[in-house]
Amino acid sequence: MGRQMNHHNYISHFIERKLRKLPIIMILVITLLCLYGVLVLYFAAKGSMHPWGYKQLMNFCIFMPLAIMISLIDLKLIFRLSYVPYIIVLILLIIVELFGYKAMGATRWIEIGGLRVQPAEPAKIAIALMLAKYFHNMTSEEVLHLRSLFIPSLLLIIPVGLIVKQPDLGTGSLTLMVGAIMFFGAGIRSRIFRVGFIGGLLTAPVLWYFMHEYQKKRILVFLNPELDPRGSAYNIIQSKIAIGSGGLFGKGLGMGTQNQLDFLPEHQTDFIFASLAEETGLAGSMLLLILYALLLYVSISIVINARSIFGKLLALGVTSIFFCHAFINMSMVMGLLPVVGLPLPFISYGGTMMVSMLVGFGLIMNVHVHRHLSLK
Repeated sequence: MGRQMNHHNYISHFIERKLRKLPIIMILVITLLCLYGVLVLYFAAKGSMHPWGYKQLMNFCIFMPLAIMISLIDLKLIFRLSYVPYIIVLILLIIVELFGYKAMGATRWIEIGGLRVQPAEPAKIAIALMLAKYFHNMTSEEVLHLRSLFIPSLLLIIPVGLIVKQPDLGTGSLTLMVGAIMFFGAGIRSRIFRVGFIGGLLTAPVLWYFMHEYQKKRILVFLNPELDPRGSAYNIIQSKIAIGSGGLFGKGLGMGTQNQLDFLPEHQTDFIFASLAEETGLAGSMLLLILYALLLYVSISIVINARSIFGKLLALGVTSIFFCHAFINMSMVMGLLPVVGLPLPFISYGGTMMVSMLVGFGLIMNVHVHRHLSLK
C-alpha cells in the first residue's frame, strides 16, 4: 500500500513539474485568438452562436486540454512514433481519392463516425513529424549530399500530389512550402533551392496546362480583377470593399453591410478576415496581428532554445504551417495573392483546422517542456 502511495506521489510530482514548464503565454494567446474567432463568428451569424460559434467553442474546449496533454507526453515517445501519423494520413488521403465525399466540385472529405474529416489538414502536421525525425537521423554530412534528399523529397511529394489531385492546390502548395522551410532548417545547401526555384519556373507552362479552369481563372483574376467582376472576381471585389469600408474602428460588431447582407461569400471561413476588418476596422485587425506576432515570437523562441534536432525541426514545421496559413489568407483577402481555399488559423470556422492547429501547438509546447532533452 505504501509503495503504491509513493508511486502515485511520484507520478503526481512528475506531472506537476512538467505543468510548471508549460509556456503560459502561448496558452493564453491561443485562448484569446480562439475566443476572438468565436466572437467574430457570433456576429457573422447575425448575433447567434449557431451554426458556427457554438461548434467552434466546443472544439476549443475539447481540444485545448488535449493540446496540453500532448505537451506532457515524453518527447522520446513522440520521436519513436513520428512515422505513424504520416502512414495513417497517407492511407486517409488514398481513401479520399477512392471513396471521398464530394462538395463544391472537390473531393476532400471522408465520413468517420458521422463526422466529416478533411485529411489534408492533419497531413501537414504528420509531414512535419515525419521530416523532423528523418532529418534528425541524418548526419550533417549526409544532409549536404543531394542523393540523401531523394527519400524525404519523395515522402513529401506523394501526399502533396494526392492533396493537389483532390483538387486542393492551395493546401498542396502550402504543404510544399512548409516542407521546403523544413529542408532549409535541416541545413540543405541554398544552391539546391535556387536550382529548384529555376526548375519550378521552367515547368510553370506544364503546370498551367494541367490546372483546372477555375484555378487558371483565379490567377488571371488576380492579375486583372476586372476580368470577371460577376464571376471569379466577385469574392475578392466584395472582400476589398468590406476591408476598405471598415476604416479605423470599423462599422461596429454586427453592423457590417457586406457581412450582414451576405454580399461577402464564405465570410465564416476563407474570407473571415474581411468580415473582421469591416466590423472592427484597422484597430481590430491590428489586435489580431499583434496576437499572431506574439504567438510567432514565442514559437520561434522555442525553436531556437530546443536542444534536439527533432525538436527544433518539429517546432519549426508547425510554426511554418501557422505562419503560411495566416500570411496567405490575409494576403488573399486583400488581393495581394490569388484566391485559394486556406482558412485563417483559430479564427475561421472549421473543426478539422482547429483540431490540427491545437494538436500542432501541443507539439510545440511539448518541445518547450522537453527543451533540454537530447535525443539519440
